[in-house]
Amino acid sequence: MHRRLRLFGAFFLFVASVGMYAEDPPLSEILPELRNQALVMNINARVLEKNQAVVWNESRQRVTISGTPVSLRLVGTNVAVALQFTPFIRNQGESVLVAQVQVWLEVPNEGINYHTSIQTIPLKLDEPIYFLPLGPPRPQDSASIEVVLTMKPYEAETPAAARRGNGR
Repeated sequence: MHRRLRLFGAFFLFVASVGMYAEDPPLSEILPELRNQALVMNINARVLEKNQAVVWNESRQRVTISGTPVSLRLVGTNVAVALQFTPFIRNQGESVLVAQVQVWLEVPNEGINYHTSIQTIPLKLDEPIYFLPLGPPRPQDSASIEVVLTMKPYEAETPAAARRGNGR
């Protein structure tokens, strides 16, 4: 498994274009009845070269509620990464983020390699979580993928909030 992931670094430089695709509704489509339970997930995904130079960076904002996953796909010419992040918010006790990842990597003369994993990560609102879908970068790797997530409560515009904003 580690050999396959190490191969990623050697071949990722050939990625001509990387795209990030999210598969959930926009902020405006959340039901008014769920807004007090909703969370905003800020997602920043980037590709780093061996020297830590950022070669690709993209940010998205998604809305979800506890127990509802947010899906994300990162696609390049020789790699595809499917991520699913599911927050579980607890009023009392520890909140967690369940991160599931699937990686398909085309390796010359070997075909396509596949890797999957699932992690449970402690979650605190407004604190960034760094997720490395290919594992921690190693010195011999030439590139890595980093996803930074920050969960915040959804703050819909309410009459009380509007009055506070107008100085009333």
